[in-house]
Amino acid sequence: MERAHKAQKVFETLSQSRVDEVVSRMASAALRESPRLGMLAVEETGYGIPEDKNLKNSFVAKKVAEYIKPLRTMGIISEDAVRRITEIAVPMGVVAAIIPSTNPTSTAIFKCLISLKAGNGVVLSPHPAAARCIGESAKVCYEAALEGGAPEGIIGWMTIPTLDATQELMKHKKVAVILATGGAGLVKAAYSSGKPAYGVGPGNVPAYVDRSADIRKAVRDILTGKTFDHGTLCSSEQSIIVDEPVEAQVFEELQKHHAYFLNDEEVRKLESVAILHNQSLNPQIVGKSPLWIANKAGLVVPENTRVLVVRLTGVGREYPLSCEKLSPILSYYVVRNWREGCERCKQILAYGGMGHTLAIHCEDLEVIRQFGLEKPAFRICVNTPATHGSIGLSTSLAPSMTLGCGTYGNNITTDNITPLHLIQIKRLAWETSEVLPSWISSSVAAGQKDVYGAGAGSSGEPSAGASMSAIVEEYLASRGIKNPAGGMRAASAETVKSAAAGSSQPLKTGTGPELRARQAVEFVCEQDVRTALQARESIYINLKTIITPAARDLGTVHDVFVSV
Repeated sequence: MERAHKAQKVFETLSQSRVDEVVSRMASAALRESPRLGMLAVEETGYGIPEDKNLKNSFVAKKVAEYIKPLRTMGIISEDAVRRITEIAVPMGVVAAIIPSTNPTSTAIFKCLISLKAGNGVVLSPHPAAARCIGESAKVCYEAALEGGAPEGIIGWMTIPTLDATQELMKHKKVAVILATGGAGLVKAAYSSGKPAYGVGPGNVPAYVDRSADIRKAVRDILTGKTFDHGTLCSSEQSIIVDEPVEAQVFEELQKHHAYFLNDEEVRKLESVAILHNQSLNPQIVGKSPLWIANKAGLVVPENTRVLVVRLTGVGREYPLSCEKLSPILSYYVVRNWREGCERCKQILAYGGMGHTLAIHCEDLEVIRQFGLEKPAFRICVNTPATHGSIGLSTSLAPSMTLGCGTYGNNITTDNITPLHLIQIKRLAWETSEVLPSWISSSVAAGQKDVYGAGAGSSGEPSAGASMSAIVEEYLASRGIKNPAGGMRAASAETVKSAAAGSSQPLKTGTGPELRARQAVEFVCEQDVRTALQARESIYINLKTIITPAARDLGTVHDVFVSV
């Protein structure tokens, strides 16, 4: 952490183009090593499928890299001439990145890319079961970063990870922000560390199939998402909820794609292996093949089985397999209509997936909208695999391996995390609406002389409830001055303006026929000066013209005023 902090202080001084070059080299190296890292992850953890690990690595090294490439994250990132605000990016510092065992290499690459893109350093804390493949992924990114000109130490990682070490890292005084991906206990620890943190909640993703859906595509999408990398992504489908009128078609399609439906006795055997006595998921089945799980449970299933399907009628502790399973085990529900399906989805999300992801397969726009309005999930994937849609692979969501679940999941954001979550923004804000001090209106109301030597009118009181512009209007009227614009901003662009004396610098003067023909205006505010500057016009004034201090300063600097 000390090395990364020192390196980051140098790295944050680099230009956007140099940072982009570093990140580009990292992405290219990760893409080149993607197959090897995917294989290494499966060999070390025993989770998932090498080809799918490779796809996840490639997704990060290619699609995420392409998405973040045009983002401005260093120095001035925007200038709004209308709002008169300039935004400047400021890196957070050093990111403490907690990496899980389920998606170790892809998450490590992802967090390295987005951290450095935002001008930060990063230190990775690997899951102990995946320390080698995570360390190798970090090494690939680090060596490429050095080749691109990044300072030594900008990426670091633990080689002997422990829970105590991870907690020590998260509390380190040089940590600026924590990116925590892992179990609920680890995410809670990140939020309790006293540091800003982005944590992600668990996903217990329901997939609803409406009577209006394209059944063939719906079933194919659900199985595509569920079987991808043996279900290790937290946004993979965990339950399928079927509208009763199309249940027979869904059942037939599932069997065509080699889904195996368990009977009651087989369900009990599976529960005894998949669920521990404390009702939590047995980590031994995570990311394993359906045949491996079936053999472990003493079940005999066809060799070509892609997913184990369990019929359920309820959700909760009495139905253990209604939880998030992170494996090719799929719960199966039948409902009478979309409203009942809507409630079932809510129950499933409440049992360990609040705020995460939901999939709906439907052609009825009104039903889709109702799901969007009512469901406590912040990614609702329509007619696409939830696994791929949620991370932005099959949708236009921001491509990411870290998915916020909002307050429903005890997270700070609902977004897919990007480099923009790892920068701070300072803003230069110029005045767009001039504020007159209260003592102007109060002195006028009291019949006193103000700093301009003016007093109140015959009434001595501004109108009750009057705005500042109305008070100034009344003040001008008390001196017998008519404001040609009917308000604080005295004249239109066509009307030549002027301002009161009082500047420490001499004003332009003249007595020629052209200047004598010009009529001095009676009141000038800062906006009048800006309008004149834009139109390349002068403002004509005399000793009776009233000028606000800001207008006088700006007009004098730009030599706008002409005394007539």
